[in-house]
Amino acid sequence: MKISLNWLKQYVDIDKSAEELGQILTGTGLEVEGIEKLEAVTGGLKGVVIGKVITCEQHPDADRLKVTTVDIGEAEPVQIVCGAPNVAAGQTVVVATVGTTLYPDPNSAFKIKKSKIRGVVSEGMICAEDEIGLGNSHEGIMVLSSEVQPGTPAATYFNLQEDVLIEIGLTPNRCDAMGHIGVARDLIAAINVHENKTLKLNWPSVLELTAPANPLPIEIAVLAQEDAPRYCGLAIRNVAVAPSPEWMQQSLRAIGLTPINNVVDITNYVMHELGTPLHAFDYAKTGGKIVVQNAKDGEEFITLDGEKQQLSEQDLMITNGEDSLCIAGVYGGLSSGITEETTSIFLEAAYFNPISIRKTAKRLGLHTDASFRFERGVDIDLVPYALKRAAILMVQLCNGELASELIDCYPTPLHPIKVTFSIKRCKTLIGKHIETGIIEKILQQLDISILKKSDENWDLEIPQYRADVTREVDVIEEILRIYGFNNVEVPQKMNSSLPQNMSNPYEKSYQKIADLLAHLGFSEIMNNSLTNAKYVQDLGQNILLESNNVNMLNPLSNELSVMRQSLLFQTLESIAYNQNRQNSDLKLFEFGKTYHKTANGYQEKQALIIAISGQWFKENWNTSSKSTDFYDIKGISHAVFAQLGLSKLITEEALTESLLADGIKLNLLKQKVGEIGYVSQSLQKYFGIKKPVFIAIIDWDIILSNLHLNKVVFEKLPKTFAVRRDFSLLIDEHIRFAEIVQLAKKCDKKLLQNITLFDVFEGKQLPEGKKSYAIGFYFQDKEETLKDEQIDRIMNKIENVLVQDLGASLR
Repeated sequence: MKISLNWLKQYVDIDKSAEELGQILTGTGLEVEGIEKLEAVTGGLKGVVIGKVITCEQHPDADRLKVTTVDIGEAEPVQIVCGAPNVAAGQTVVVATVGTTLYPDPNSAFKIKKSKIRGVVSEGMICAEDEIGLGNSHEGIMVLSSEVQPGTPAATYFNLQEDVLIEIGLTPNRCDAMGHIGVARDLIAAINVHENKTLKLNWPSVLELTAPANPLPIEIAVLAQEDAPRYCGLAIRNVAVAPSPEWMQQSLRAIGLTPINNVVDITNYVMHELGTPLHAFDYAKTGGKIVVQNAKDGEEFITLDGEKQQLSEQDLMITNGEDSLCIAGVYGGLSSGITEETTSIFLEAAYFNPISIRKTAKRLGLHTDASFRFERGVDIDLVPYALKRAAILMVQLCNGELASELIDCYPTPLHPIKVTFSIKRCKTLIGKHIETGIIEKILQQLDISILKKSDENWDLEIPQYRADVTREVDVIEEILRIYGFNNVEVPQKMNSSLPQNMSNPYEKSYQKIADLLAHLGFSEIMNNSLTNAKYVQDLGQNILLESNNVNMLNPLSNELSVMRQSLLFQTLESIAYNQNRQNSDLKLFEFGKTYHKTANGYQEKQALIIAISGQWFKENWNTSSKSTDFYDIKGISHAVFAQLGLSKLITEEALTESLLADGIKLNLLKQKVGEIGYVSQSLQKYFGIKKPVFIAIIDWDIILSNLHLNKVVFEKLPKTFAVRRDFSLLIDEHIRFAEIVQLAKKCDKKLLQNITLFDVFEGKQLPEGKKSYAIGFYFQDKEETLKDEQIDRIMNKIENVLVQDLGASLR
């Protein structure tokens, strides 16, 4: 938010530099992000003075040049060669002295030097108005009519005021500081407390408005009182729409606003003065009637910028009972705006529900100075004051005449919040004892009333303009920010307790697996739990349902309107973001929660997602390039289970009903614990991902509930050697290796230790629809050496099962 120093000084009598004020404001929580000097004319006319032309003679070698002597207030007059046709002796002129830098326009500059022009020395320049940035005319030099002492600085003569722009990074909770008055209030509180002064806030004078003898008819009906708790208005007639006075234009330009006309400028001026937005309607378009109501669903409305907006029934509108005039608190309408033909106006000031305004502004993408303030909550008690302030300015600056009494629709007044405050609690939270007298003075400066005091607790009443102060801890924060964060000393010693071993199974398992993946070159990502509702709508595939979405009651935006049902979509967002920034070789993982609405309420689940894409190894002279594939993600997944001691309990089967295109389902004791697969091309295209992506998703709640199955047992090294036997099988191409493993393990659970697939062949040499697997079977008895008869018996049993159940044959 931009604050003009000259404007600010109208409300508080201070004699401090902008830098000093910046430090004070930052200390009170209004962080100053920048201070910029503003000049009415670029360069501030430094080195430009008023001079008196003493003599003016023809140049000896140039018909169009004159040689003048000019008194500029120094001991001796200076000689200046001038080419202006209107220069003459006796004139009072503007002179740029030697060394002065002039800015005919802000982006170009030239420096005045002592020089010779056609052989005659010239020590300065007599200026035209365009040469010093005060106009556009170059027909001749500026000739001043009044008698001015030579040597008077031109900036003084032209009354050029310099200003300083203070840029404040206003946090959303500080709705009290959305105008110059609010900033001045914080300055006064800090200065009075720390410098023991008695500064007062200089409120603009607002007299009571008297109703005219023959008022314009005006009727106000608020049908949506929940969204418009307070609505005020009045009429002004005989308004002359014209440019606003220079002082008001300068104030608005200083904070970056473009003056439009006196009516609109007054509403903007009062909004930036008090923090309360106002809106002026052409009275003729209101028909003498104002109805505050919700829009019709699908209604179309053209705003002041000429854009057509489609409204919903949640949008609050200002209407005349038939036609919509304005989107309340957000944007005015094209048909009801102020024009040069406007002679009577209806002036509005209101308190609109911040949630309603925020929703409308977000949905329509309309962010204005008014919506910025209404979204945060304006001072409901200041609404009629702001309306009176603007009405008085319109009477003064627009030659207007009050045409109605002030109508105040406030059927259910809001009452100030009361808070119980503890001195002991204050000391505990701040970490320092602050004298009771200082606390009382700070509260007084913040307009927080002390209703009742006891030794331990005080009963406080919070002013309405501090909508963010609702709890004791908020009051303590207010005391601390005025007392000064820097005034709380850092202790000379710090006490710390040694952390105990993590007993939380989630934390232990998380740390163990996060370390494993980090050592394997993975990066942990952390995505927002809020996501876009369109993902489930477009990509849910009847696996994720819109009815299971946990919707936000007050979403920040459409992109953050629901809580995620899966970690997949935001992981793909992260992959696309990285690939679009030339970081395409990715190994990512995230531990996070998913959220689901069910018939029995709401459900949270913990999950781990692992994603790989691009090259497995970074490009190097001693490593060959290898693209990541399905077997990489499968190996990583099994490494996770092995690290947790659960690998022997994991079984695999074909993946069905998944957001992934193809892969395997992982079971832990017949319960689905995860899935491994790759992202389909259509899903890659949806997110703009250029390279294949392989994903593993693991249900961490199931992992945690089965960690007790991990038994650490010491085993001696076996006394015997393992024996390997191989099969070369001809099988149908749809058969998976996992099916073979499952059948083989049923044949023997004691001696058969491991099964590996070491070759796969598919080609024209094989019958159609067939493939060949070369499989190794490992047998071992840890105490006795195996005999061929034992192994042959098991191998024959495996062969028979594979032939009968899978139709396999030995090659």
